[in-house]
Amino acid sequence: MRARSFLPAVLAAAVLTVTGCGSGSGSGSGSDKGAGSSSPAPASGPASSGAGATGSADVPEVLRFTGTTVDGKPFDAATLAGKPTVLWFWAPWCPKCRAQAGETTKVAADFAGKANVVGVAGLDKNPAMRDFVSSTDSDSFPHVADEAGDVWKRFEITEQSVYVVLDKDGKTAFTGVLPGGKGLADKVAKLTG
Repeated sequence: MRARSFLPAVLAAAVLTVTGCGSGSGSGSGSDKGAGSSSPAPASGPASSGAGATGSADVPEVLRFTGTTVDGKPFDAATLAGKPTVLWFWAPWCPKCRAQAGETTKVAADFAGKANVVGVAGLDKNPAMRDFVSSTDSDSFPHVADEAGDVWKRFEITEQSVYVVLDKDGKTAFTGVLPGGKGLADKVAKLTG
């Protein structure tokens, strides 16, 4: 019954962050994790999928989920396997998220073909998510519309404006807040050689 006890904690954390838009400290509350760190628990329910496009043997468990992008296209995280991946968890009304959009878009362009960048929008409805992507000119990489919070729960994200950086094998290399996205490029560069 872990899900029943976990869900109220996630919802309570989400309510708390709505008023504060993240941790508020701006001090980069993230943590670098070594290669031996554990992957997030698999999601349950419809956001989980089996193998995906590249076959189950090649896809780490952490990338076995599907969704729909803010522009209505199907999304299969299995397609991210084999390259470092940045998952950017944001909310459309969050000023810290808006401040991160420019740097995140730049990292997506600078590392195109070498690393994946995916936005994971939550804590609002899809029309607001689409407006955020349009107004921040961050439409050069996919954004999953996670209205139900399935991907957020999968990665145990309890506040917006958080980055999860995975290495090419799907192991977590970094999870945390990067004010204005500063330092994201360095974290990705270390993983792409």
